[in-house]
Amino acid sequence: MNRDYPLERVRNFGIIAHIDAGKTTTSERVLYYTGMSHKIGEVHEGEATTDWMEQEKERGITITAAAITCFWNPTYMGTDKSLMHRFNIIDTPGHVDFTVEVERSLKVLDGGVVVFDGVAGVEPQSETVWRQADKYHVPRICFINKLDRTGGSFERSYQSILDRLNKNAVRMQIPIGEEEKHEGVIDLLKMKAYFFEGDMGSTVREAEIPAEYLENATKFRAELVERIVENDDALMTAYLEGKEISLPVLKETLRKAVIASKIFPVFTGSALKNKGVQLVLDAVVDYLPSPLDIPPVTGFDPNTNEEIVRHASDSEPFAALAFKLQTDPFVGQLTFFRVYSGTVEAGSYLYNSTTGNKERLGRIVRLQANKREEVKKVYAGEIAAAVGLKEAKTSHTFCDETHPIVLDPIKFAEPVVSLRIEPKTKADQEKMGMALKKLGDEDPTFRISSNTETGETIISGMGELHLEIMIDRMKREFAVEANVGKPQVAYRETIMGTAEAEHKYIKQSGGKGQYGHVKITLKPMEKLEEGAKIPKNVKRYEDFEFIDSIKGGVIPQEFIPAVEKGVKEALDRGIVAGFKMVNVSCELTFGSYHDVDSSEIAYKIAASQAFQDGAKRARPVILEPIMKVEVVVPEQFMGDITGNLNSKRAQIDGMDDRNNLKVIRAMVPLSEMFGYTTSLRSMTAGRGSATMEFDHYDVVPPQVEKTIVESRK
Repeated sequence: MNRDYPLERVRNFGIIAHIDAGKTTTSERVLYYTGMSHKIGEVHEGEATTDWMEQEKERGITITAAAITCFWNPTYMGTDKSLMHRFNIIDTPGHVDFTVEVERSLKVLDGGVVVFDGVAGVEPQSETVWRQADKYHVPRICFINKLDRTGGSFERSYQSILDRLNKNAVRMQIPIGEEEKHEGVIDLLKMKAYFFEGDMGSTVREAEIPAEYLENATKFRAELVERIVENDDALMTAYLEGKEISLPVLKETLRKAVIASKIFPVFTGSALKNKGVQLVLDAVVDYLPSPLDIPPVTGFDPNTNEEIVRHASDSEPFAALAFKLQTDPFVGQLTFFRVYSGTVEAGSYLYNSTTGNKERLGRIVRLQANKREEVKKVYAGEIAAAVGLKEAKTSHTFCDETHPIVLDPIKFAEPVVSLRIEPKTKADQEKMGMALKKLGDEDPTFRISSNTETGETIISGMGELHLEIMIDRMKREFAVEANVGKPQVAYRETIMGTAEAEHKYIKQSGGKGQYGHVKITLKPMEKLEEGAKIPKNVKRYEDFEFIDSIKGGVIPQEFIPAVEKGVKEALDRGIVAGFKMVNVSCELTFGSYHDVDSSEIAYKIAASQAFQDGAKRARPVILEPIMKVEVVVPEQFMGDITGNLNSKRAQIDGMDDRNNLKVIRAMVPLSEMFGYTTSLRSMTAGRGSATMEFDHYDVVPPQVEKTIVESRK
């Protein structure tokens, strides 16, 4: 059985944007125009195909990334079925609390369509998803949506992309009319107008450019051609000599520039009014990469630690990354995976190189959101889901056992909000543990921990909405009733200074004693330059660094891991108020041992005691999460809102105009922002809105630290 579609005709891309920019509405049009659905489901009616969870339908937001496979024949290729392209699309959430879904989707996708609200332009979460795409080097095309809305402006939205995201964005189209007069678009490369007619705009009609738009279109086309030829010296020379560059050559050069992230083409239209979406799909074919166009994936050999490269080819050894788990009410656990090289068949055994275990791959399905199509074999460059794998987790690598490789794991943000949860009845107790474990497996930013002193269960997540949805899911999907405490801020601790500490742990109690002796130096962890080599004696983790500087075997090598373990355990209970410590560098500089009495446990205890002693003298401080907040309000409420933000220890970064509204951008501690949207509504007669996302941790002021410490007693 061979693959249906050659690799060059496969596109793996995501639809990403700020909340409410119209991603899911755009995805619904994609499903309709590609023939995957015969009716368009609208978000505002709770009918969207990709928003299939109950919580998504009720709230009209996307919570979980939905995977869709569909097929597209570019409009300019006529009805030639041999030119069909396979699209594997992921519709991602826009709400900051579910940023994990964007993160893991971008890790496995080759390209992105970034959707912008034509009224608001670039919004806070647009910046976040853009940064995430930069991190994974994902080529993008932009779609300025909602031009039919009052206040819609292509030029203003386009300018906000240039100002706030990237100067390399360039117009591919301009709209014919805006707001209620939005009729169609003008393609600047082809210099043709396009109108969308018939049932749901499914007939694309090409026409000459209306006379009143010709001057602007000619000017913008010259700008576009100039931007394209800048990427090729020979073309640039020909262009400067006044030669006409053919359309196929321009498109080919533009494609290379987009894949190299040197140009971000900007398209426009209105998904809700069925204008412009088909031309965006054509652009996906023309400019976004196939799996063959992106650099080969790299990983390391788990046996030798050597770097390995895998190319997107069916003939290479199998390698795939699990990027998402989902509990399905009908088939159990689904494990989504992206195949980077080789092929895998249903019924075969999957080797998990992250755990070293094997599991039988019973069934493979391709997904149309919450519907499934069973497949026998998956090829390089494809995305599918395995049914019923018990041990697989997000970021695990599946590969050929005879050619092992471990691919780079996905890095996830630390949760910033916690709350206490307890089962309502004895019957709920057992079910709650199982439900929380399943939800935690699905979402790596949802953490579960126990307070050993009080026996309470603490759940942590990315925001109030995130935790609210998780508790709601627990109730509906697992029938668990729970009592929930108030949200708490996930504080951290760190050290600002340097300190040395030494501890000898000696215990004699008749017979064999215990002896461990360490000397350590503690200091803040320094940031590494990108690409810097880490010395062999340094173990570096995300928030902790351990340096083994022992000379001459004063501590035997087999006890060094016990020292590191002792320090790591001490990090979990901070010095000031018992919060987890981060960004600490610990150097083991000296120690001694006893031939008979030295043991792992003795060194672990000695290291833990030395750390606690040293950290107390290294200027320990409490850190709090700082949120990037954007508040949009009518001008008459400006004074009240800025005054209110200042009372919340806000640092106001700037103010802008957006239509008749004022936009205030600020950095505010999370502890001051609980319930803010409710109070904002009452202060602005329901006309204000706010978005908030985690930005960084910062040191709390002394008076706030005092309050936190007292509340922990």
